[in-house]
Amino acid sequence: MSNLSYLEVENLRHLIGSHDNAAHKLCSYAEQCTDPQIKQMFKQSSEEAKNTKQKLISFLG
Repeated sequence: MSNLSYLEVENLRHLIGSHDNAAHKLCSYAEQCTDPQIKQMFKQSSEEAKNTKQKLISFLG
């Protein structure tokens, strides 16, 4: 780890979990959606949440 305090690691863990959860929910919403524009919005938001999760994970290594 890169000199992170216990509290910082715990905060990152919570943020990573939240973004992972959001990505899964948004992907599920996209699958259920029939309107193409809203479907695309959910897919894009899901990808952004996944990307943010990966960026947060990079702070741990």
